[in-house]
Amino acid sequence: MAVSHDITVSGVRPGKVLLVGEGMGLFAAGEEGPCSEVGSFSASVAGAELNVAIGLERLGQHPVYMTRIGQDPIGERILYFMRQNDLDTSLVGKDATRSTGFMMKSKVEQGDPKTYYFRKGSAASALGPADVKAIDCSGISLMHMTGILPALSESALEASKALVELSRANQIFVSFDPNERPALWKSDKQMKQTLLSLSAKADLVLPGISEGRHLFGLDNVRDIGQAFIDNGARYAVVKDGPDGAYATDGHDGVYVPGFKVDAVVDTVGAGDGFAAGVLSALLEGRRMSEALERGCAVGAMQTQVVSDNEGLPDKARLNDFIAGHQRATVRQVG
Repeated sequence: MAVSHDITVSGVRPGKVLLVGEGMGLFAAGEEGPCSEVGSFSASVAGAELNVAIGLERLGQHPVYMTRIGQDPIGERILYFMRQNDLDTSLVGKDATRSTGFMMKSKVEQGDPKTYYFRKGSAASALGPADVKAIDCSGISLMHMTGILPALSESALEASKALVELSRANQIFVSFDPNERPALWKSDKQMKQTLLSLSAKADLVLPGISEGRHLFGLDNVRDIGQAFIDNGARYAVVKDGPDGAYATDGHDGVYVPGFKVDAVVDTVGAGDGFAAGVLSALLEGRRMSEALERGCAVGAMQTQVVSDNEGLPDKARLNDFIAGHQRATVRQVG
């Protein structure tokens, strides 16, 4: 592990983790080719916040996941999937008038698969501030949100703002992954303004290189991290793909190299796995370098499967992976 100036993260205490987002059905192509032409698909469940919840549960944490589903087979599949993964379903609302969103994903030999979303007007897009106000914050110590929820609808945008305010009022640590989805936003201007506003109110922000480039016009992990700190975040963790990850609090910075794998099957869900790894370590009171190492490991493990979350490990599998895999070459971040 490469450590320069490690960081002790303050404000994180053991407790439940609140996540709010859209759970969706996922239909992954069973063969290469356009989704309009392939003959078979495998069904599973996806959604950024749900993926993180699963990752946290498998690593011994206590996630509480809120979403809204339609009264349809996809919604029932999400409930079944949550129960199978020991997730609390008490905050899953049912909507009699809206359908559960779903997505289709192509199969590719190399690179990222094509993903098609069918979520406009979905049950989860009707989440609003009233849903947030009804949340019992007892025992919740951390709230993790992505930039996908505020993009779903005007009410979901207001729910996102309410989540941050609720967290701050209850001294809940706020973690935010910008997770840009341009196709979901009305305009690029609205996306930028919203993501920067939410990032400014976060204790921890988890961008990737692409988000640093789009939001600030920067490519270097150190510069991106500092830009998010200057924007208002207390801590910034910049994902550097398979090379590793960099973290800063505006004073100290630490870069941890990633893990080498023989081949990447699918990159979808790797960022969610990374978040689960980082947050689980911080909830255990570990320092930032250990959190980055765990995040990189979980992210790498998730790239080994087609599903968005089947690669998320328990503690034993995670420890075996870390012990048995070589690290990437340490990058110079300037």
